[in-house]
Amino acid sequence: MKIRSDYPYETRRDDVRVPVPDASGGTTLLYGRVWRPVTDEPVPALLEYLPYGLGDWTAAADRQRHPWYAGHGYASVRVDVRGHGNSEGAPGDEYTAAEQADGAAVVEWLARQPWCTGRVGMFGLSRGGTSALQIAALAPEPLKAVVTVCSTDDRYDNDVHRIGGAVAAAGTASRAATLLAFGARPPDPVYAGDDWLELWRTRLEALEPLHHNWLAHRTRDEYWKHGSVREDYGAIRAAVLAVGGWQDPYRDTVLRLVRELDPARTRGIIGPWPHEYPDQEHPPGPAIGFLQETLRWWDHWLRDDATVLSGHGGTDRPTEAGTPTDTPTDTPTDTPTGSGTGSGTGTGTGRGTGDGTGTRADTGVMAEPLLRFWVTESHAPATAYQELPGRWDGEPVWPPPGVTRVAYAFRGPPRLVDSPQHTGLDAGGFTPFGEDADLPPDQRDEDAKSVSFEVAVTDRTEILGRPRVTLRLRPDAPHGLVVARLCDVAPDGSSTLVTRGALDLSSRAGRDRDDDWPAGATEDVSFELGAAGHAFAPGRRIRLAVSSAYWPWIWPRADSAGFTLDPDGSSLELPVRAAPEGPRSAGTIAFEEPEHAEPLGVVTAVTLDPPRPGRLVVRDVAKAEWRLELSHDPGTRVHPDGLEHTERSAESYSVREREPLSARAGSEWTIRLHRPDQGWDTTVETRSEIDCDEENFLTTDEVVCRHGREVVFHRTWQKRIPRTAG
Repeated sequence: MKIRSDYPYETRRDDVRVPVPDASGGTTLLYGRVWRPVTDEPVPALLEYLPYGLGDWTAAADRQRHPWYAGHGYASVRVDVRGHGNSEGAPGDEYTAAEQADGAAVVEWLARQPWCTGRVGMFGLSRGGTSALQIAALAPEPLKAVVTVCSTDDRYDNDVHRIGGAVAAAGTASRAATLLAFGARPPDPVYAGDDWLELWRTRLEALEPLHHNWLAHRTRDEYWKHGSVREDYGAIRAAVLAVGGWQDPYRDTVLRLVRELDPARTRGIIGPWPHEYPDQEHPPGPAIGFLQETLRWWDHWLRDDATVLSGHGGTDRPTEAGTPTDTPTDTPTDTPTGSGTGSGTGTGTGRGTGDGTGTRADTGVMAEPLLRFWVTESHAPATAYQELPGRWDGEPVWPPPGVTRVAYAFRGPPRLVDSPQHTGLDAGGFTPFGEDADLPPDQRDEDAKSVSFEVAVTDRTEILGRPRVTLRLRPDAPHGLVVARLCDVAPDGSSTLVTRGALDLSSRAGRDRDDDWPAGATEDVSFELGAAGHAFAPGRRIRLAVSSAYWPWIWPRADSAGFTLDPDGSSLELPVRAAPEGPRSAGTIAFEEPEHAEPLGVVTAVTLDPPRPGRLVVRDVAKAEWRLELSHDPGTRVHPDGLEHTERSAESYSVREREPLSARAGSEWTIRLHRPDQGWDTTVETRSEIDCDEENFLTTDEVVCRHGREVVFHRTWQKRIPRTAG
């Protein structure tokens, strides 16, 4: 990683309050932070819009990107969503209409500022990237370009809530518990002012566990269609750069966006990465110079080719945050509540902006292939890789004409598929972030609990896109689950997971349906697996492993009793990419090395406690019970402004081998935000559990918030949610 300290522009930082209208006809102030170049000319603005608290949780990550963009001539802005961080208002569900309308209002506000040209871009990872797509679908006029990373266009079928119509156990439980804990975090009096406690109590009273809605809306109804931009891709007028990773569950979104949006204003990149920005150097790599790549995108879509400004030299001297105002002040101050100057040394030429009458800046970004992607070569299974073997390649159109759907028919007598309930413990993290135990280990143990079919690889076989399976099934119950995993098997028998997919049989006719399987009937079902860019080497075997359980990724049904699979009529269809006529040209697609702005300077306090394993499987032999334990404990982080931020979480998922009703998910969070020099000491503790019986999910959630020893808020929710579909 290269740390950048010299830029074409000197920069400044100001904290602002952005007024947005609310339903009552009044105004709510959203808290924001603006990094921008010191220049008399207006510049384009870039917006990142999140509910995670810019003053604490994202502060270090914000410092990597926003000052970098500012140093290159952009006003880079980070804003807290209503009811979160230091913004006013109450929290709500994910992706509400109010949240989206607020985001569009922020875009309009930015465009009206005297330091802005009127052109705005949005970017974000995960929640932030999805919000950028949703706000682009509202089509605010100033929003000209978007960079969306590891995001979803389909909240029902490509997010953490459902997999093939089945309830995603780990995704639902973990996300809901995390958002409950994050929603309970207090505003910081340094930035929110003396009314922080009243503001905190107001948002706590509005707090609700989000899985109440997620579990209650069982099929793909209007609840899930809201915020799913695939309902109307044509509503998006902004240019979209869609980015994902082959290890990320949201990668299919990239392929749909490059297929459905106008190719004249769309590009896609899929690398080997987990659920992270591609420049973070979290395994697996290789990482890329993502900031430089996005700068090409912004320059093309937000600037005029004919307008160039002189850069300004300066020195990186960050000072404290500014007092929030409706617009940034014009002059930085040196007081603790003043705005500050920031990064930028050296001289040079920086791109400016015009009034929109010139031609777009030609950065070459639109001359790149429509989709650039990493092709992964065969490799041994492991839970982490510093760098995966492979190469960059590209396709000018999607779907590409050089990819052919090749079907492989199964053979053999009918087979009973009745997997034990703990099948899936070696699935790896539902949303991998690049930790040591995130990726799936050797799949041989999972394969042994499944029914498998194999194809010998005689010539290098490269796939690009989404494989599809067709299975002829006869279930033994009205409902069931089928999971298919595609693995790359080495001559020594080791099995590396390439991709997977699942189908709740009640949704086989559509995600908006809940159809029982007719007693004794045999039917063919088809479903897609997640997208992959992978090359199987000669001498290896392609294995399709089929199971009837996948815990804790998918919640088991009480009446799931497996099924009979008839190979006659079943097949695997692979998107096989044709081999080039000549030798592949190396280096035609390349990226710069990763670089960031200078770090914030957060220090992690020393702890004497030994770290807990990030991922631990425990087997109770006598009870035939298996438990997966996950832990997250980064310790106490001390920020330069004096904030001490401590958080730790623990998750557990248990099930007995032959008892689907034994499934249980639990999560605990502790968050402490502390300013010792000001006597501010807040703690949030949450506990969330999901159990089930034959007819209901049984949920229990508890939140306890303290300031010092005083309990500011304590509430427990218990709910029974019918579990018909999924």
